Amino acid sequence: MTRVDVAREAGTSVAVVSYVVNGGPRPVAKSTRERVLAAIEAVGYTPNSIAQALASGVSGAYGLIVPDISNPFFAELAHELEEVLSTHGKVLLLGDSSESKVREQALLKMFLQRQIDGILFIGVDSDADVQPAIDAGVQVVMLDRVDHRGSVSSVAVDNVAGARAATEHLIGHGYTRIGIIAGPPHLFTAGDRRGGWQSAMDAAALPVEPRWCLEADFSRRGGLDAGRRLFAADALPEAIFTSNEQQAVGVLVAAAEHGIRVPEDLAIITFDGTDDSEFSIPAISTVMQPLKDIAQAAVDLLTRPRDAGVVHKTCNFSLRLRTSCGQH
Repeated sequence: MTRVDVAREAGTSVAVVSYVVNGGPRPVAKSTRERVLAAIEAVGYTPNSIAQALASGVSGAYGLIVPDISNPFFAELAHELEEVLSTHGKVLLLGDSSESKVREQALLKMFLQRQIDGILFIGVDSDADVQPAIDAGVQVVMLDRVDHRGSVSSVAVDNVAGARAATEHLIGHGYTRIGIIAGPPHLFTAGDRRGGWQSAMDAAALPVEPRWCLEADFSRRGGLDAGRRLFAADALPEAIFTSNEQQAVGVLVAAAEHGIRVPEDLAIITFDGTDDSEFSIPAISTVMQPLKDIAQAAVDLLTRPRDAGVVHKTCNFSLRLRTSCGQH
């Protein structure tokens, strides 16, 4: 069925049908509008959303680009974003860049070609290129990262303060030999969390042992490999801060392989706070990111007028203390 069929049923022109479907640009009398809506129902007409987007410049859809949707943190954040956008009557389209800059740019281009209303962006590294969206006049909000160029708004927790609070909690237990599994050095997120750990160690005047300071991908495999390297050393730290939750899960596997008990032989605390940390054995103490608050803040920024300026929103974190770090 087309608008011609609707116009024939309603006894109006096709232009009037278009005004009703698109909400303008010209007003339609109430009685005529009701007649057109009844005709739409009668003939089973479904508006072409793509055509509407091209005509109005509004698609009713937003895009989310993440580095790896298999990461539970990104998956849970995507769920919260979809929940918030659905209350606005909007749709969230998901793009997984698979940790590839080339794929990331291809996804950005595809979203722009589809007349997307705005883009939520988590880059594969700290050198995020969202200039094509800016040039196209499309609103962009970065998540879990901060745009150090200052060109787009962002929403994130204070990674330095969160990592410092986690490390201070370990210090509060009386641990003095505390290591770290840092994230990839090309991510500001990883650098900030390492900085928070270092800040806590410096403030407590605790020595840093290089063999207990490892780098790994933000993944279970990364944590497993780092854990194996850590446990191959001739001496172990008393506690370790892992820079993300997936790393911590991998470290638990490595600990089990080497007969190392957590928390009796090694205390662990981490960062992110998805269900994975609650349902591991033992349950992992973690810096919790408030995903609902992050999602709401991101959507609020995304739906502002395009000339509203750049805003960097910092959300609060909390510590969720469980078995892995020893006594709560």
